[in-house]
Amino acid sequence: MIDLKDKKLDLLTDKNSVLVLVDYQPSMIKSIASGDKTLIKNAAIGAAKAAKILDVPVVLSTINPGQNGDFFPEITRLFPDQEVFSREILSFDAFEDEKTWNAVRATGREKLVISGLWTSMCFTYTTLHGLKEGHQVYGLIDAAGDSTPDAHEYGVQRMLQAGVIPITLESLVSEWMHDWENPKAGELVKEVYSKYGAMIGL
Repeated sequence: MIDLKDKKLDLLTDKNSVLVLVDYQPSMIKSIASGDKTLIKNAAIGAAKAAKILDVPVVLSTINPGQNGDFFPEITRLFPDQEVFSREILSFDAFEDEKTWNAVRATGREKLVISGLWTSMCFTYTTLHGLKEGHQVYGLIDAAGDSTPDAHEYGVQRMLQAGVIPITLESLVSEWMHDWENPKAGELVKEVYSKYGAMIGL
């Protein structure tokens, strides 16, 4: 029997979730061979734009930007006054970095929407850390990629087996928006659905 008190049954909203994007950097996306790099990048940008429009908190993390390059400017330009946390410990788990984890905790949100490059490493390890800390973790799957199709596939499988809830861009944006009477619906259609969506903006 389903426990109706299970918080996983509560939809994502702009008030209960935070978006965490990990390692969207030139060197990381350059080596992706598991899917279309443009679609992967666009899903990350689309999620960030939707979060910006709906005032969902966003936490950005990078690993070794001196070597891997800076976080995608298409995303950082959306949050000009926000720090991108360059992990002091060069861990594949973004939440092992104190500043990154403290920024997530400071939001007070129980639902973490996470994506990153690469799927089987920084994305997976960060989601597992979030689960261990007692959070409900949603994996933004279409914004992720890896060096091989198998690496991506089995990284996703590992997350699902651990309890990460899979989600994709349009589903995420629609869940945040909730309904077409949302006062930000028109802006979401113009800036997200019509530019990064597969259906509604056609």
